Formats: sequence, C-alpha cells, structure tokens
Amino acid sequence: MHYKLPVSNYKSIKQLLYSCLIKSLSIDTYKVENICIVDKKIHLHKDRDENRVLYTSSVSLQLSKSQNRKPMELASAIASDLSRTCDDVFTIQIVPPGWIHFELTHSTLATWLQSLAVGSLGEEGEIGGREQGAGEAGGEELLIIAPCPMPNLFAVQHAHARCCSLVLLAHREGLIQLKQPVTDASQGFWDVISPNPLPWLNCDETLRLNHPDELHLISELIQVLDNIECPNISRSVKWEKVALNLSQAFENFWSNCRIWGEVKITLPELAQARLGLLMATQSVLRYVLEENLGVFAPLEL
Repeated sequence: MHYKLPVSNYKSIKQLLYSCLIKSLSIDTYKVENICIVDKKIHLHKDRDENRVLYTSSVSLQLSKSQNRKPMELASAIASDLSRTCDDVFTIQIVPPGWIHFELTHSTLATWLQSLAVGSLGEEGEIGGREQGAGEAGGEELLIIAPCPMPNLFAVQHAHARCCSLVLLAHREGLIQLKQPVTDASQGFWDVISPNPLPWLNCDETLRLNHPDELHLISELIQVLDNIECPNISRSVKWEKVALNLSQAFENFWSNCRIWGEVKITLPELAQARLGLLMATQSVLRYVLEENLGVFAPLEL
C-alpha cells in the first residue's frame, strides 16, 4: 500500500526529507543504528537554485563501505524504496558517484506553504517543542537572545507589522475571509475560512507563485525553518542576520509582486496566493523575533 507522508506535520523541509530517509533506512540491511541516522548525521544539502526546491544527500556514499556495496548501486536501491513510498512528495535522481537528489513536488510545496500560512509555529509538538527538546537532549541552551535594544531589528518588526496590516486589509476588502482577525500577536496564526486551502497551484498543478521575488522569499522561508528545526545547524546561526535577510526578501516581494489593483481584479487567485505567502512570512518573522531574538513582534507600527 502506498504510504502518504503527512507533509503538513513538518515545518521544515529538511526534517521532512530526514523522515523519509529514516523510514527507508530503518531496516537491518543498512544498520541504521550504527551510522546514527536518528542523530541527523546524514549529509543533506539544499541547492541554491531558487527555481526549485532541491536537496542532495550523500547517504549512499556514507553507507557503501559498511554495506560492501557500490555507491551507485546502493543509491539506486534507496531511491527505489523511497519512490514506492514518497513519490508524491519529491522526485528522485541518482547522480554519480552516488549522490541522491530530491526535488520537492509543487503539490508538496503547496501543502507546506498552506500549513505554514495557517499554522502556529511554537505550539507544543511543533517547532518550539521539538527545538526545546533537542537543546535539552544535547545539553546545550537554545539560541534565544535576551531582550535588548537592536536598532537594526526595526526593519524586521516593520516587515512583520506590514504583513499583518496587509492580511487584515485583504479581509476587510473581501479578498479573503478570516474567521477571527488576529488581535493579539501571541495568537500567531491566521484562521482562514475562504479560500481554504489557498490557491497555491494552477490548474496544471504547478505553483502559481513563480516570480523571482516570490521564489526568493519562499527559499528564504525554507532556509529559516531548516535552521530552526535542525539543532546541529541552529547553534551557528546568526539570527539577527537571518531576520534581516528574511525581511529584505519580503520587502522585495512586496515591491514587485502586486496584490491589489489590476491583479486583484483580473487574477484574484494569484492575489490570494500572494496573501498566503504574506501569512507564512508573518508566521516565521514572529517566531524568529520572539523566540530567537527575544523582541516584540508588533501587529502595527
């Protein structure tokens, strides 16, 4: 039977791919306990190409010696198993000498964006809970900076407030319908009644958001969530720089990707998808500001 991975349960794309790999490798043949896959020592690298969400794994190169198999042969076996269980999540390509490329499907990316736009980062069992557990298990503290004056972060707070005001404006104008507009920043999520889900995909199941600044913002969101979710990376993250990069990506998106005017009238589904991207951005900005930098995420300025 085909196993359908609950994509919306994963706030990090890297964590989603780790889960797929762990499920595939959790058999005696690969001696998963001996290579500490559960400790996230599988090398998984995100490609810089923003036109697609592509990760590369060297797991077959890592395992080939202990399994006494050629890397390409092992990569093909792993890819074959993953294709049977997760072919709707990503496409797989084997590249010599044994790299495995994972390209996220548009439908999976849409599901991930939807969960990010309407979900709440930091709920128990979500990013906040897992990150805390990871820090305690490793005997290291989370990288939360105590509240202190950071003039540079005004741009990030401004971006967060702008996201909130634009979503609320769209609600008032009927472009989207919220069950209860956010009045408290601690709520941290948008309860969207219509359209639900947001129209991320075109009729041909390709992502509706394909402008360079849309793709760059999505790429930044993916990278930030990967950094939050993976403790071995988060320890070296400079969160102020991360926040500023994300807010700048938002500003570029807002400057070049219109929502109102002609777009709202002639391409309402594109406008709604862009609003969804605003919601996702607000959610991540709020989390980084409050949890990683220890500063207030204002609804308005």
